[in-house]
Amino acid sequence: MNKREPLILDFDGSIGPIPGATTLALSDWQEAIRFGCTLRTFGRLRDYLEEHMPADYGTVLMGSGDYHHLTWPLVARQRARGPFQLVVFDNHPDNMRFPWGIHCGSWVRRVAMLPFVTHVHVVGITSGDIGAKHAWENYLRPLQAGKLTYWCMDVNVDWAGKLGLSDAFRRFDDPDALTCAFVGQLKQAPQPTYLSIDKDAFSVDTARTNWDQGRLEETHAMAIIEALRGRIVASDINGEVSAYQYRTWWKRLLSGMDGQEPIPQSELDAWQAQQRAFNTRLLAAIAESSV
Repeated sequence: MNKREPLILDFDGSIGPIPGATTLALSDWQEAIRFGCTLRTFGRLRDYLEEHMPADYGTVLMGSGDYHHLTWPLVARQRARGPFQLVVFDNHPDNMRFPWGIHCGSWVRRVAMLPFVTHVHVVGITSGDIGAKHAWENYLRPLQAGKLTYWCMDVNVDWAGKLGLSDAFRRFDDPDALTCAFVGQLKQAPQPTYLSIDKDAFSVDTARTNWDQGRLEETHAMAIIEALRGRIVASDINGEVSAYQYRTWWKRLLSGMDGQEPIPQSELDAWQAQQRAFNTRLLAAIAESSV
């Protein structure tokens, strides 16, 4: 059981207090990093984190799913623990083209191609991002290389078979079937694991976010985390709900295209309370399954 305390990368104030956690104040970086940025800007943040993060820590909480690209440097920091696989709960593949640098939907390709990462499993996708209309936006190289698998529902992915990628797309009719198959996969091929949780993979009854959401429930997450008992080497959680108005025009445009609508304060408070209670249960389960 891992008794290391959580680390909060506090960009947006959405996480709230967690007993024993270390908090790194990063609000000055919010506009620059949130949603996406150039590789140069991201490199500056990576260097800042290298200088200011503690040497030892438990699960990292980074706030909104708009920061999921932070998983890339967090995984890179664990290279000495390699080789290991990456298990990602997400309603999106996060393997989409982004020509201007790195953003919260493009980081998986970079992690999948790290030599010490054996495989990336993205679990819980229901987004049309992996459908035929958006096929051209997916980076195909990690799928072709056998280093990335999409575990998905509700999307027609027949196009993948035409490109010889059927093995990289595991489609299921419901969350129970998906979870059962994935737990079987974990037991069949046990290995050290980095776990990254974006709560938009879950239904709104489990954790309300301001992204389009999937169909997993808390029971599915707990079954998968239990199947990883004794094998989680590091982990992170994002998908908190937070309100933010971008000053950068292209971020306002792209976030609007992704359907991120403003959230009334009364609803925001209730959603964050639900999220924080869920975080407490996730942190306890992850600690029980950690190395």
